[in-house]
Amino acid sequence: MAGGLTLLDRLRRLWVAGYWTTPRRVRALTAAVLAALLLMIGLTASLLTGARDSVDEIGHRTAPQAERAADLYFALGDMDAQAANLLLVGADSQHAGQRDGVHHTYEQRRAQADSDLEQATEAVGGSAAARQAARTELDALGQYEGLVARMDEQEGAAKAGPGHPPADALATYRQATDLLRTQLMPGADQVAKSNADAVDQRYADERSALGIGFWELLGSGLLVLIAIAVLQRTLAVRYRRLLSPPLLLAGVLALAGLIWAVTLTSGTSDRLHTAKVDAYDSVLSLGRAQAVAYDSNADESRWLVDPERAGQYQQSFLDKSQQIAGFDGIADYSGYLPRLSGAVNAHHTSAGEVDFRGYLGDELRNITFPGEQQAADKLLDDYLTYQQDDAKIRDLNGQGKLADAITFDTGTNPGQSDGDFTVLSNDFDTVIGINQQAFHQAVSQSDDDLGAGSAAGLGVLGAGALVLAVRPRLREYR
Repeated sequence: MAGGLTLLDRLRRLWVAGYWTTPRRVRALTAAVLAALLLMIGLTASLLTGARDSVDEIGHRTAPQAERAADLYFALGDMDAQAANLLLVGADSQHAGQRDGVHHTYEQRRAQADSDLEQATEAVGGSAAARQAARTELDALGQYEGLVARMDEQEGAAKAGPGHPPADALATYRQATDLLRTQLMPGADQVAKSNADAVDQRYADERSALGIGFWELLGSGLLVLIAIAVLQRTLAVRYRRLLSPPLLLAGVLALAGLIWAVTLTSGTSDRLHTAKVDAYDSVLSLGRAQAVAYDSNADESRWLVDPERAGQYQQSFLDKSQQIAGFDGIADYSGYLPRLSGAVNAHHTSAGEVDFRGYLGDELRNITFPGEQQAADKLLDDYLTYQQDDAKIRDLNGQGKLADAITFDTGTNPGQSDGDFTVLSNDFDTVIGINQQAFHQAVSQSDDDLGAGSAAGLGVLGAGALVLAVRPRLREYR
């Protein structure tokens, strides 16, 4: 019975009855090719537009926010180092010039921290929790700055000599540094981690989308080419035409569009990896290492100015040193410097020997760009020099030469602790700059290359060539 016929039976009857005449076959195949072309064009536009948005988000918003958050941690650490140095250098007339220099550096870092925190507050958007965290951090920073100002007044009123702060100024500094270490620094750390996590998530999502999109584009492009080949065969058999030049052009344009699209997709994925993994991760890691180094530099001054807490500050210095370049089995401070010296020597013997973990270990295992190896090696050497300076400060103080220890600790000439630390900080800036430049180049290249217009335009031209190929044949049946 007719009512019991399956769809396949009905299609077979229509075919036998002559429904699929040559014009109808050509029109159907043409429609199939056009549909496949539209699918490829749509996938190309969607994928490349999404990639462009993701690169823009990572390169121009999320990553810079993460860098500012890391910079806040750095500024806070050096603020407290300068506050401790104010107590160290004293407030007598003999050291007024040195005290003015410390004041100047403190004010620079204070302005930097204020600016970074204001920008972080503006960047939190609609998150109520993030806004509250930013407000809490702002309030704590205001309290800290007030405590340092009070400490400065107390020391100035007492005309204290180097290394002998008045009891009230030392007590006020303890309040300030405790506030910074228990609230401000952890808060800044959380802001930095949240921003870094956002970059990681956006990167993972986009790399996944590009990987899937690559195969979708390839599949849609092959579908277009197969449909064109079937149409070409139909025209050759039905119209006795071995080759249709317009249809060949349509195939060539579709193939060119496919190659263009998959090349852009693959290239974007590679550049995104370069920007995020090779460059940005190093920028973030080195920025954090620099911030931790500044905080450890503050521990030196804290250790000298507050003997009652010397053990606490010495352990804090070791903990931060281990974050920068860490080793297993270090029981106390005395075991750190020999292990570091041996690891540096081993690295000079073979650049592949990186026998330590921490931020510097991560960087030396992620050398990618021209000049980065040499800059990172210099950074490692100068970090060793700074650690040797720290040992000298402790030796001088242990010999009862407090004044000499303070002079060496706060001295800014080459061969003095703060002078060598400035060199170390400049080394950090150099290696960070190499990676920042690579990051921005990768993002800029992606900005220039990404655009659905070129690949999609080739697809549209292919569709036009397709129409030119079949229209004359269909006119023969009018």
